[in-house]
Amino acid sequence: MSNSADPVATRLRLALPRFSGLTDREVLAAEFALHEAQEVVASELGFSSWSDLKENPPMHAIDTSTPRFQRANAQVFVTDFQRAMTFYCTLLGFEIVFAYGEPPFYGEVRRDDAGFNLRHVDESPFAPQVREREQLLSESISTTNAKALFLEFEAAGVEFHERLQVKPWGANEFIVRDPDGNLILFGTPATA
Repeated sequence: MSNSADPVATRLRLALPRFSGLTDREVLAAEFALHEAQEVVASELGFSSWSDLKENPPMHAIDTSTPRFQRANAQVFVTDFQRAMTFYCTLLGFEIVFAYGEPPFYGEVRRDDAGFNLRHVDESPFAPQVREREQLLSESISTTNAKALFLEFEAAGVEFHERLQVKPWGANEFIVRDPDGNLILFGTPATA
């Protein structure tokens, strides 16, 4: 049997130096004390020793619940970061959550529960004619009242790629074009 065939023996060799030169069979046949099991647990949780684990317990117990998505942020690529921040904040009513770099090249904007990231690129990664023809969206944002939002944006002088309309699937939607040509859809989903 090789030194790495048995997962238990491998775990013991990694955590306990006294087992490092032994075969799987020798590791599994060796005497094994409670304090050594505790050292293995501590090591696998990233602690230097069992006493370190006891003195600095994890902030919360290991969560075994099913993972749930909480939030997703789109990355909107812009060639002029400051111009993009001004557009999203002044015309669309978003607030800056953070801007990183000197000068800033990455940041997040948020309005109510919707947020996304802006990232500076020297050149747009999109072919303009393809983006227009295929209507490649950079972001899709749900709102409770698309009509009121459309009127707000219209009054602010926002450029629309597509004006407000009821789609065949019942959603009320419109698409804004930012200064870099990014297409941002705003819409109220169809009611059930």
